[in-house]
Amino acid sequence: MTTTTGSTAGAAPTGPAPAEETGAALGRLLFGFFPTQVLHVAATLGLVDHLADVRRTVEDLARATGTHGPSLHRVLRALACFGVLDEVAPGTYGRGRHADGLVEGGPSSMVHLVRLFAGRDVWRSWGELDETVRTGEPAWHRVTGASSFETFAADPEQQASFNKAMAEGTRRAAPGIVAAGRFERFSTVVDVGGGDGTLLAAVLAAHPDLRGTVFDTPSGVDGADRTLADAGVADRASVATGDFFGSVPTGADAYLVKSVVHDWDDERATQLLRRVHEAATDESALLVVEPLMPTAPAASPEVLMLVMSDLNMLVCTGGRERTEAEMRDLLAGAGFEVRSVTPAPGSAYNVVEAVPVA
Repeated sequence: MTTTTGSTAGAAPTGPAPAEETGAALGRLLFGFFPTQVLHVAATLGLVDHLADVRRTVEDLARATGTHGPSLHRVLRALACFGVLDEVAPGTYGRGRHADGLVEGGPSSMVHLVRLFAGRDVWRSWGELDETVRTGEPAWHRVTGASSFETFAADPEQQASFNKAMAEGTRRAAPGIVAAGRFERFSTVVDVGGGDGTLLAAVLAAHPDLRGTVFDTPSGVDGADRTLADAGVADRASVATGDFFGSVPTGADAYLVKSVVHDWDDERATQLLRRVHEAATDESALLVVEPLMPTAPAASPEVLMLVMSDLNMLVCTGGRERTEAEMRDLLAGAGFEVRSVTPAPGSAYNVVEAVPVA
């Protein structure tokens, strides 16, 4: 099944909007960074974890988190407005309806995603978007002195949090990717750049006859053994380390590459895909899992998230989100022919399946 990424959802209104409408629309955008930092404080302090099955006063929470009570109260009040907390009595808080998103290790947790994307380095990089637009160079290196991946690799704590952030995002998308990938056709799969093994674990759990390998840098696969063991698939899985710009494990039936290609510019992405081509057999399939940018983006929340992700790649890694046509061209340049593009249900991802060509 092929996506229809070039369509738009109706014609945009013509003519200028009334001043009140414009003020309201741009005001929401202008002040949109305020809630981001409120969430960051909640995630960094572990506020929701401090409210496990209990209700606590502001003073009690301040003691538990080592914070200034009156200032904390102002943050707690904002979190209650967001539905993360519930003010059950004046100055007393419990978990709100969206609290599970900030529970460390919970099934719907976004704690590490919040810590990453509202954290200091991403925050500073976005603050230099104007300079990146002028120069075309990622801001991250400019503000930290290293690339984003070098930064994480040099700091075990940051690397661990990054791995968990990627796992949080993958966990929600995994069922749709498993369905769209039709992995029952394969005997062996290598997850290239697979991090802590969250996606491979989901694939193997759904297909008991499949064996797999998660492949990433030594710091990237930190925790993979535990993830695979917790999923009950360790007996059918292995962990391999290396640099995917140099080589990847050879001879697998399928190569799975999720949320990796968009990290890199065309030159580096092509280099990675060529390494997969070299490792693949004539019968191997490559499954690239990425969102695909519409050719004429429409005003929808899903497309807005993709456009913002594209800008995040611009300032943080130098990569980009790509249209279906751009993805096809990229794969062709690495020696692959696209056979199908299948949306992954319940997610923004597509599974782009390609095969090696001479």
